[in-house]
Amino acid sequence: MRSAFELPCWKAILAAMVTLALASSHVRAQESGEMPPPAVGVLQIKAHPVPVMSELPGRIAATRVSEVRARVSGILLERVFEQGSLVRQGDILYRIDPRLFQVRVASAKAALQKAKAVQANAKQQLERQRSLRERNVSTAVDYDTAAVNLAQADADVAAQEAALDEAEINLDYTQVRAPITGIIGGALVTEGTLVTAEGASNLALIQQIDPVYADFTQSAQDLLTLKRAVSDGKLQSPAPGQAAVELVFDGGNTYSKPGKLLFSNANVDPNTGQVTLRAEFPNPEGDLLPGMYVRVRIEQAVQKSGITIPQRAVTRDADGNPQVFVVSSDQTAQVRNIVLGASLGVEWIVLSGLKDGETIIADGVQKVIAGGKVVAEPWTPRSADPNTSDQAAK
Repeated sequence: MRSAFELPCWKAILAAMVTLALASSHVRAQESGEMPPPAVGVLQIKAHPVPVMSELPGRIAATRVSEVRARVSGILLERVFEQGSLVRQGDILYRIDPRLFQVRVASAKAALQKAKAVQANAKQQLERQRSLRERNVSTAVDYDTAAVNLAQADADVAAQEAALDEAEINLDYTQVRAPITGIIGGALVTEGTLVTAEGASNLALIQQIDPVYADFTQSAQDLLTLKRAVSDGKLQSPAPGQAAVELVFDGGNTYSKPGKLLFSNANVDPNTGQVTLRAEFPNPEGDLLPGMYVRVRIEQAVQKSGITIPQRAVTRDADGNPQVFVVSSDQTAQVRNIVLGASLGVEWIVLSGLKDGETIIADGVQKVIAGGKVVAEPWTPRSADPNTSDQAAK
């Protein structure tokens, strides 16, 4: 009795034999003139500057982080803000009991009025002594004493004005305001709590997330290799401020807004051998949140004479290795193994296997038999498909 596994195996073998027979007959038919060669769209390869892209792991960080603290001591009366909402710089977040500070302001105002009254009297005494001296009725000592009294009165007024300013500032501090614009987290204290100006605890935390930072790391050895290639003239460095930076999410989707590279850390982490880099991205919709894991795709150099081909031109052998059909001078399609790099939109970067000036089949590859004749027609690339997935070749 036959095994249950023998039948599918024989079917696969027979199917392969039939396919080979059909391919062989197809080539013989072309050679004998029985079947016209298929028409295909071809593209002549032209070397051009190609960016050297790196895709590196990173995390989103807020551009500004502010801890909300009390600047005067008192009982917390009210929380004004909505937790998790956007607050503007200067918005009132909490209110502290203001009554004690209102009393201090009233006391400072009264003290200032008293000092001004003394100052006015001192001015009158000085004017009187000046008039008496001009008539030689008063002595110089009396005049000097009146001048000193006025100077002391002026100083007292200045001190009381400063005391009033301090009292009013402290009264204003009973309304705890947002120091920056950003998203405020949860309330860390509740109404009725005694807060102190000297306390180390926060009342809330505000994070500015438009724009945001993307902190990512790269191997110091990879970075050094790129710099050496630029120094040797194999690669070119992008112009300052023109290096393309974009974010890629876990699902492979690309963030719609480009970023800009801010700096590369001058130090190497001794534990990991990684260098930290930072990019900045606009975040008007709040889609990027601090702590979010992303991959940062960055242009770190430019290959002066790079080769790219349409992704549709690439086929795979039984082992999954990439191949293309190259059209020879006698209009014959020959299979060529190639090595692919990263993708650029709807194109692959070719690391090896093709040369400048060669012609490949970009359209109609499913109709081509290796070694068979073709009718080559020029093929014009269409605009990049925004839904095309950008994944690096392994």
